[in-house]
Amino acid sequence: MSKLDAFDIRLLNLLQANALATADELAAHIPLSTSAVTRRVRRLRSAGWIAADVAVLAPKLTARRLRALVRVQVHDHAEERGIAALRGRLAAEDAVQMILDVAGADDLAVLICARDMDDYNALAERLFQTDPAVRRYETSFVKRVHKQSAAVMLKPGDTD
Repeated sequence: MSKLDAFDIRLLNLLQANALATADELAAHIPLSTSAVTRRVRRLRSAGWIAADVAVLAPKLTARRLRALVRVQVHDHAEERGIAALRGRLAAEDAVQMILDVAGADDLAVLICARDMDDYNALAERLFQTDPAVRRYETSFVKRVHKQSAAVMLKPGDTD
């Protein structure tokens, strides 16, 4: 399955909103039978178009967490091997939610979700202060989350 058609795209968008939607619920939004929807979703999963199904925790479980956006500059002389090792260490850390290579004055942007300030300080020391590839890092703490989503809404033609 190399190309996605309009039905596939609509299914992917619906599943991003609710990965637990039944085939009957999905078929109510798409002019396909329940069995056709079931086959398509199975095919989308097996073809790798759906990377994962995740549970988004309720704010009552996460609201008291400390979130930090850390902007990282690496040393000019740091080899790609050192930067790759830094990315690997960050990716292996459960508290790291996102790692982005960015353009501009900084090289990386890292979103961290820590239990509290003590937890963040320990993470920052271990992940950034002692890493020889890190030239400097700057942290901004999140005051409020107004929207959080990993959804990427597709339109026909987006996958060509």
